[in-house]
Amino acid sequence: MTTSPAAAILLIVLPIAFNAAFAALAKVFDYPEILRRPTGEILARFRAGGSGLVLLWWGFAMTAVLFAPLAVLLAYRLDGADPVLLALGATVGVLASIVQFLGLVRWPFLVPYLARADAEPGATDARRAAIDVVFQSFNRYLGVAVGEHLGYLLTGAWSVLTGVALVQSTEAHPLVGTVGIVIGAVLVVCSFEFVGPFERHGWTLAARLTPVTYIAWSLWLVTSGVALLL
Repeated sequence: MTTSPAAAILLIVLPIAFNAAFAALAKVFDYPEILRRPTGEILARFRAGGSGLVLLWWGFAMTAVLFAPLAVLLAYRLDGADPVLLALGATVGVLASIVQFLGLVRWPFLVPYLARADAEPGATDARRAAIDVVFQSFNRYLGVAVGEHLGYLLTGAWSVLTGVALVQSTEAHPLVGTVGIVIGAVLVVCSFEFVGPFERHGWTLAARLTPVTYIAWSLWLVTSGVALLL
């Protein structure tokens, strides 16, 4: 497979795989709404999902990994764009892939252990309190700070850089790039949902924008992939 179709195919396949995994998690695990419930309830629901749920989380994390080759291959694909801009975009895209993977990988590896420990017959209230602190700490650190804040921020920055490169390139209509710039800028705004004065309860505007923006971002990726194949 050459670089040209590989980049376009990944642009189409990746958002489909990401949204399919997200929809499956929403159905079988009530994600992300379940994160608003007590730790004990979350872990009980996780145990009930069994190995199938663990594998589903692993697959979801792998969609973040696929974003790294997409960013690199696309940089090679966009003829006519500024080489420095393309190199910067590839670098930011790889970083976005890494932080999103780190944010998700706790679910198939750390959470199963916590779920088992929480269900041990001899577990004391103190032990369960410690499990609660560990789970919520990793949720705030890897989930909110690394996966969401840095993930949205770097994904948005990559989208803006890629949008500019698409405008410069002869590979697609400039409108495709312009849409990417706008969506990327909104993702950057969404990355500040839990920053500063919003740290505790979140920024309502960002919370409302995020799901809609990610749907628009997914459609933009697919559209970009189709445009590169034509």
